[in-house]
Amino acid sequence: MGTNSILGGGGFHHVALKARDWDASLAFYCGVLGFAEKWTWTMKTGRRAALLDVGDGNYLELFEDPDFAASAEGPLRHVALRSTRVDAVAALARAAGARVTYEPADVALASTGGRPPLTARIAFFAGPNGEIWELFDNQLT
Repeated sequence: MGTNSILGGGGFHHVALKARDWDASLAFYCGVLGFAEKWTWTMKTGRRAALLDVGDGNYLELFEDPDFAASAEGPLRHVALRSTRVDAVAALARAAGARVTYEPADVALASTGGRPPLTARIAFFAGPNGEIWELFDNQLT
């Protein structure tokens, strides 16, 4: 049960991405990161789409788009996944050909609200469509 009274529960549901290479994208997300195909369908255009369960009922929605050309700077900065295995998952992504853009490290994010720093173990890597993923492990959030 969510805690956002404005949204009536709320919480993260999904992030939608375009996939130039459908098969490579499914192999990466399901085979490397352990996402599970929850629901797949074919759109009226004949292109495929899927909701992939990230592991806790949150989803990556994937849309087949072989004509998609990633821009150098899009509006999506990154997508963060909760993980207690930051180092191991970063290694799995690298072994699958992903470019690790920020090696696993412990960080302390200073608060602007008078709270103590938020400590976390993080790493970043680029997915098969150029999207940036963060692995995030902490106890406070």
